[in-house]
Amino acid sequence: MTLGSFLDMGGYAFYVWTSYGITTAVLLFNLLAPIVQRKQLLRQLALKQKRPQR
Repeated sequence: MTLGSFLDMGGYAFYVWTSYGITTAVLLFNLLAPIVQRKQLLRQLALKQKRPQR
């Protein structure tokens, strides 16, 4: 098996590599979205604590 034939995936390269790419993108989103949301929430809570209470 050569690298070229591996990358060609038996003629289904476009479908295989597209599915790998979409899967990777979804996994990265599922990993990074909660981290970003947590940082935003902590920033909002810190701003609320700094404001004087009425």
